[in-house]
Amino acid sequence: MRAAMRGAGWIKGLREAEAQELRREIAQLELDFIEAANSGGKGKLHDIAHSLRWQKARLERLEECLAAMPAGKTTSA
Repeated sequence: MRAAMRGAGWIKGLREAEAQELRREIAQLELDFIEAANSGGKGKLHDIAHSLRWQKARLERLEECLAAMPAGKTTSA
């Protein structure tokens, strides 16, 4: 019965939390990218840039998913 109470609002809340975590990771990667660019480490710079692009694309897909979700009421369970 409890699972039936978890609807679209609960799922949307989970996805919003995931998006917020991705934004924090992207912010950290951007700082790491700047640091790597200033230190001249080409290999590390490439790795960070790849991770940054991947996380930004992931966030974009997640935000599109969130935009398509109905604005149901959220419950804390």
